[in-house]
Amino acid sequence: MNTDDEKLKPLRERIDAIDRQLLTLLNERAECALQVGEVKMGQQAEEQPVYYRPEREAQILNGLMAQNPGPLDSNAVAGLFREVISCCLNLEMPLTVAYFGPEGTYTEAATVKQFGHFAATRPLASIDEVFREVESEAAHYGVVPVENSTEGMVNHTLDCFLTSTVKICAEIEMPIHHALLRAEEAAGEVTEILSHAQSLAQCRGWLDRHYPGVPRLVVASNAEAAKIAAQRPQVAAIAGQMAAERYGLRILSANIEDKPDNKTRFLVLGRQDVGPSGRDKTSLLVSVRNEPGALLRVLRPFEKFGISLTRIETRPARTGNWSYVFFIDFDGHQSDDNAAQVLKAIGELAFEVRTLGSYPQALG
Repeated sequence: MNTDDEKLKPLRERIDAIDRQLLTLLNERAECALQVGEVKMGQQAEEQPVYYRPEREAQILNGLMAQNPGPLDSNAVAGLFREVISCCLNLEMPLTVAYFGPEGTYTEAATVKQFGHFAATRPLASIDEVFREVESEAAHYGVVPVENSTEGMVNHTLDCFLTSTVKICAEIEMPIHHALLRAEEAAGEVTEILSHAQSLAQCRGWLDRHYPGVPRLVVASNAEAAKIAAQRPQVAAIAGQMAAERYGLRILSANIEDKPDNKTRFLVLGRQDVGPSGRDKTSLLVSVRNEPGALLRVLRPFEKFGISLTRIETRPARTGNWSYVFFIDFDGHQSDDNAAQVLKAIGELAFEVRTLGSYPQALG
């Protein structure tokens, strides 16, 4: 045995011992999860028991990230424990999660980030379908994009809230890193670059520098671009890591977005009210008549009760009477005393005030 083997042997034995301990503890945790499921099933209640608790998961993950001594990165710790939670939840109640597809998109990646690999995911062709799938109880939850830090709000998602009864249960933030992808065996010059319009816009500067004059064609999604590139050797696609893995493409260049801090925010749609996690956000729909000072009157209670707004968007109502709808996000939970005072004050001056949901803020 050489010197290196003598040094490695005790370390490997220690790793094996730790792995056995982890195996025992993971199965103990799984057994606890099964017992939790039995308790919930045994509770006498008119409504179905709630198995997925976003506020509870947020408390667990935030606590672990805060206590993490390293050398593991805190985000890596959160990812590992998200999979543990996903596996245990699957023992209690297998979840079906619909998302705005197709497969290989950032929305699928966001869905996996939130629910782990043990949830059954189903891509749907439109945002409307995701809302309908959740509202009809054909899926337990849904995931849709709502905002990009470069391109702004996804108005289609906001408009769906005007007529839907679903609630926001959680939010997900995904850093958007685009890559230039090509078929594994492809050679020669790239003659076309395909992607979704937003992705092409987000990589315009990089493409101008590295592929000037190469035609850029818009397709329905990044995943569609990747699928075409897998079949046509002279075509390259702009998409993400998940698309590369799903369609067997090699990465020619990574992180080609012009703004490296580009993020997309996604919403988890469900049918339940979510309790406070200690670090929450609330989304409102407020309908008012289009008249001078309307927005000021809506905003004044937030200042009065010291609540921080994080987003205001305006959309025309669908009633045809020239009224408008404000979508408002603010820090805090609707059950907080100050938030309750704000909701009461706004309710006295608006046509409608609807809480779309209070939910844990995305992990930092």
